Amino acid sequence: MKTIHNMFKSSTRSIVLNASIEHYESLLSNIKKLTDVEPDIDIILTIKLKGISVELNINESLIIINTLAVKRSELRGGIWSTAGKCVEKPLMKTLCMLYSVDSKYYTAVFKKDSSKKFDREIDFYLKNNSSSYCCEVKLMGRGNPESADAVIARNTNIFIADTLSEQNKNQLNHLGVYWVELHIHEGYKRFKTVLEKLSIPFTDFKGNLADALNNIFQKL
Repeated sequence: MKTIHNMFKSSTRSIVLNASIEHYESLLSNIKKLTDVEPDIDIILTIKLKGISVELNINESLIIINTLAVKRSELRGGIWSTAGKCVEKPLMKTLCMLYSVDSKYYTAVFKKDSSKKFDREIDFYLKNNSSSYCCEVKLMGRGNPESADAVIARNTNIFIADTLSEQNKNQLNHLGVYWVELHIHEGYKRFKTVLEKLSIPFTDFKGNLADALNNIFQKL
């Protein structure tokens, strides 16, 4: 649905049906070309439910396999996105507590999701005496092209990620967005630079990281 909306700037019933039929016909055509070029390819998929079974030919089998792959990708992306959203507040609070940032210099704001009847998203902000700075936490693989799009769309000031490619970093630097890459050795220490740039009072952390995190987790 998201892909169709992005392509056609709408996701009305008629557009979704037409786009789905067009995709199906295109996929079926590609499969037929594949089987013509590679006649030795043969796949028979048997689906069985409550004692009733049906055998699918190669065209039908490949369409089912494609559909399952798309659904798996959709579920994986949705779950990963949800995980990133769930971890945003505790992760940001952990970084703040690690550097003894007073709670008056940060806040978590619930964001109303207009498509649902409950508050779902949380936006985390760092604050100094004059301004608030929106933080974005994203779980992403190396080279993920969505990073710059995400910070532009959400007007992000601080971007926290597990992994960033050099291209990601260059994009964020170009946008004037402060970033922290947590996956690399002592990557969390870049958070100190962010606090310095934003003139937010803190105490430099020089203790044992594992012990400090255990104490913070107990408090959280």
